[in-house]
Amino acid sequence: MRIGLIGTGRIGAFHAGVLARHPEVESLVLADADATRAARVAGALGAEAAPTVDALLDHALDAVVIASATAAHAELIGRAAGAGLPAFCEKPIALDVPGTLAALRAVESAGTELQLGFMRRFDAGYRAAREVVAAGGLGRLHTVRTASSDPAPPPAGYLPLSGGLFRDCLVHDFDILRWVTGREVVEVYANGSDAGPAMFREVGDVDTAAALLTLDDGTLATATATRCNGAGYDVRMELAGELDQIAVGWDDRTPLTSVEPQGPPSPGKPWPGFLERFAPAYEAELDDFVGLVRGERANPCDGREALEALRVAEACERSRRERRPVALAEIPSAGT
Repeated sequence: MRIGLIGTGRIGAFHAGVLARHPEVESLVLADADATRAARVAGALGAEAAPTVDALLDHALDAVVIASATAAHAELIGRAAGAGLPAFCEKPIALDVPGTLAALRAVESAGTELQLGFMRRFDAGYRAAREVVAAGGLGRLHTVRTASSDPAPPPAGYLPLSGGLFRDCLVHDFDILRWVTGREVVEVYANGSDAGPAMFREVGDVDTAAALLTLDDGTLATATATRCNGAGYDVRMELAGELDQIAVGWDDRTPLTSVEPQGPPSPGKPWPGFLERFAPAYEAELDDFVGLVRGERANPCDGREALEALRVAEACERSRRERRPVALAEIPSAGT
């Protein structure tokens, strides 16, 4: 199998390494807006480097992996579809619903596959939680809590391109909430704080946010996120039902210290970032993509799933700005 990868920044270089080691990937071609960086990563992996995306698409590929800057995702998805190539793309498809819908129409028209990079679906803990919920192990689910905390803010130049905390960070929580519970969000009420570094205020973003989400069966969920968690990278989910409650992301590396006299010890080596925390999940999602390209597996996370998570993020951003509850029916969907 011959795969082209577009974008060789931090996550793109990681994906390239995974694909270079995959037994079914015979050759790998890399491209980046920074051709020098693409050549450097390719050289380290024994892969090929193409000077441009056009040159990469001329390499008789079997599939494309898109790990470029977010602003280029929708165009590259369209180009892959136009070339008849299945594509894996890091989230999001686009930073707004119209752009997402346009890219999905291009894929549908071409009849190609698009898999989105919501890696938490491939994490062992979240998969186990989904199985417990589906089997009724918690009884009636009444409360879900998610938390996503970055150890330090991203570079200031990233913020205007990110789409904001709800679309860039919490969209993962919204996707995994839908996937683990099997339910849809029907209403949100969200707020955010820009009391941290001034760079967030300067671009109209927030460094910390919280949302209350109502699911279609009445389950209540809270989702919180911050860019300023000096203790380390912390991503967790708690699910409580009438029979039991479970937690995902709670282990000896969770950057959380108990102050109870008989509480567990402080983590000796907290998670430093997302690549370390979710490395096995990133590898698993690309393995599924290879299986999809080979016709051996169904698409585990298609573009419609990304659209639904983005609709929740859009509703939360509208709620924050307008200071009111927002129904998901207010946000355009594929059928509108």
